[in-house]
Amino acid sequence: MPTEIKIGFVGGGNMAEAIIKGLLAGGVPAGNLAVAEPLPARAATLKERYGVRIAADNRTLCAGCDAVVLAVKPQVYGTALQGIEASGKLFISIMAGVQSSALEALLGGESRVVRVMPNTPALVLAGASAISRGTLASEADLALTRRIFDLVGTTCVVDEKLLDAVTGVSGSGPAYVLTFIESLADAGVKHGLTREVATALAAQTVLGSAKLLLETREHPAALKGNVASPGGTTIAAMHSLDRDGFRAAVMNAVDVCVAKSIELGKR
Repeated sequence: MPTEIKIGFVGGGNMAEAIIKGLLAGGVPAGNLAVAEPLPARAATLKERYGVRIAADNRTLCAGCDAVVLAVKPQVYGTALQGIEASGKLFISIMAGVQSSALEALLGGESRVVRVMPNTPALVLAGASAISRGTLASEADLALTRRIFDLVGTTCVVDEKLLDAVTGVSGSGPAYVLTFIESLADAGVKHGLTREVATALAAQTVLGSAKLLLETREHPAALKGNVASPGGTTIAAMHSLDRDGFRAAVMNAVDVCVAKSIELGKR
């Protein structure tokens, strides 16, 4: 990671904080990182916690940085980027649904845009991010963006048209998984486990299962088959999940999420 690069953040929310943590861990000096955050208390927290510089406004921030991470809500990006001098800069957008062409048109000049869809496990450096470059961004821009997000988890490169699908699977995925963990723990409590024990068992089961899948590279169905013995408890439980529409519910949730991401991009 080039330590001399100056990186700014328009917006100082959770994802911006996660990226800042990764950059600091990767050797980028805190003095090379700046944040423009409208909430004074949040800006003060980031400055105190990480030693980053706080910019007076978005225009000042962009003027003093080589690369700018756009970390505001997609509904307000037009207002947030108004009047910014974009010429010759790399803009890395983590805003769901907002097309690189829309950002290029708004920023004007020779603005280079790379879009990223990360997720909240980046806060513990275990995120999953998909990356796509706009028409003016170079291979070097793509490589730099990937190096940044590799510091907070794993990355992959996809065509921009697939980023809405990424939003539905991994961008919003932590919410689905956490709801599953909560439900699994609730069932344990129902059957007599303490909340602490049930939550720990459920969370570790999800973590371990994901690690098993990633490290063995086997199909999920094959690994599931290793658990489901003939005539046993697991296959009976799987029958119940299928009968209650578990898989369809998950796929329907992703469909709705993808549709919403597409809708946001049209606004």
